[in-house]
Amino acid sequence: MITKDKPLIVGVVGPCGSGKSTLISTMRQALVPYRIYHIAQEHSYVLTMWQRLVHPDILIFLDASFEVTIQRKNLDWTQEDYQEQHRRLSNARENANLYIQTDHLTSQEVMQRVIQFLNSLASD
Repeated sequence: MITKDKPLIVGVVGPCGSGKSTLISTMRQALVPYRIYHIAQEHSYVLTMWQRLVHPDILIFLDASFEVTIQRKNLDWTQEDYQEQHRRLSNARENANLYIQTDHLTSQEVMQRVIQFLNSLASD
């Protein structure tokens, strides 16, 4: 339940190179009033690890194409590695409150979409 008395706990998941760390850093620098956590679900074989680690009020799924992840992180991985991360993230994707494909967005645009979504919840 979302209340004004308690800051929202926001979890962020997605494959490597999707922009999770950048989003969290940008939001913390902007001093947004949310507790935001990176959940390294993409590295876990436990499909519900995102719930066990943080148990967020809101779950945000950032995604990026295989090609973009390689460009952003200079990753040395295969299409199969990328698909395996998506398999590991399947439960989080199904339960995400917000999904953002970040391929063609700047870090500021991603942050603005997240803040707009979170603010819309607070006004309900």
